[in-house]
Amino acid sequence: MQPRTETVMARAFAEITFTPAVLAEQERQGTAGNYARFLSPEAAPADAIGPAEADFIARRDGFFQATVGENGWPYVQFRGGPEGFLKVLDEKTLAYADFRGNRQYMSVGNLRADGRVSLILVDYPNRRRLKVWGEARIVDIEEDPELIAGLHDRSYRAKPERAIVITVAALDWNCPQHLPQRFTLEELEPALAPLRAELERLRAENAELRRDAAAGAG
Repeated sequence: MQPRTETVMARAFAEITFTPAVLAEQERQGTAGNYARFLSPEAAPADAIGPAEADFIARRDGFFQATVGENGWPYVQFRGGPEGFLKVLDEKTLAYADFRGNRQYMSVGNLRADGRVSLILVDYPNRRRLKVWGEARIVDIEEDPELIAGLHDRSYRAKPERAIVITVAALDWNCPQHLPQRFTLEELEPALAPLRAELERLRAENAELRRDAAAGAG
């Protein structure tokens, strides 16, 4: 399923991100007219997870998460796990099991003070990315062990300490400009497997020719 295109105007993200300073810079750079439609009452809110977003999220094995500290400094962290570890609970709610890491707890500490969070999910092979803004709440494992159990893939060897539950405020499909096309080994495997098989065939054929040549020479 294809994501929303730019013709579907996403009002919710513009209401969050088009601050007075941003609007002033758009005016200064001559792009204000291009983006005014995003703030119009007719623009689609784009504040709920649809089928395209749900499918995209289910295929990701990581995302970038931004929080803000009490001193105003942003903190960006990569969160990784098995494919689909970020779960869609309903059209307005995302959640994931937060695994034990280096135990600095910067993201967790930031979220306890200020629940605002932003995620960027990237599909590098297809050069697509989805941006999500929301309000996060922390659910410690003692509070709701069933929730954490439902979010945790037991085949993934990591210790969940809590759940991060995010109420979605806005979504936006980002343009692919300057997004590099990259592939994991798993993504390359369908293309590499036939090449490996052909290489093995050629090696076997070459070995047979060498044996025949040696036998003829003898």
